[in-house]
Amino acid sequence: MKRLHVHVGVTDLAQSIAFYTNLFGTGPTLVKEDYAKWMLDDPRVNFAISHGHAATGIEHLGIQAETADELAEVTARLNQADAPVLAEGETICCYARSEKSWTTDPQGVVWEAFHTMEQARTYGSSPMLDTLAAMAPAPAKGGCC
Repeated sequence: MKRLHVHVGVTDLAQSIAFYTNLFGTGPTLVKEDYAKWMLDDPRVNFAISHGHAATGIEHLGIQAETADELAEVTARLNQADAPVLAEGETICCYARSEKSWTTDPQGVVWEAFHTMEQARTYGSSPMLDTLAAMAPAPAKGGCC
């Protein structure tokens, strides 16, 4: 079963951990000096926050696949969505070794499709995310919801 992924850049990690722990009713499953992650089942989401890696606010959204077959299915749908897909392949990012691809929606929101194989000791990097973020149009200003 796939899981929604949300990654938010924050200015104060400790304050944000306290806020999201209260919001979700549980503490993070992984905490590092610059990163925290909640693997929630209700709602089914991989929610991550980090400090010092991106601007504040939503950095990107994604679909986390549990298997390589699920990732192939999600990646095939991305390829049919009429937007460029950047296949990053295997990489270390967010303290995990994962296989991933990236795209942007018509509004410029960056989306990631990935399958995590194991945890990693370092935060790593994601050059494809940086490339897409630089290419994305500026978000429109306006109303809510």
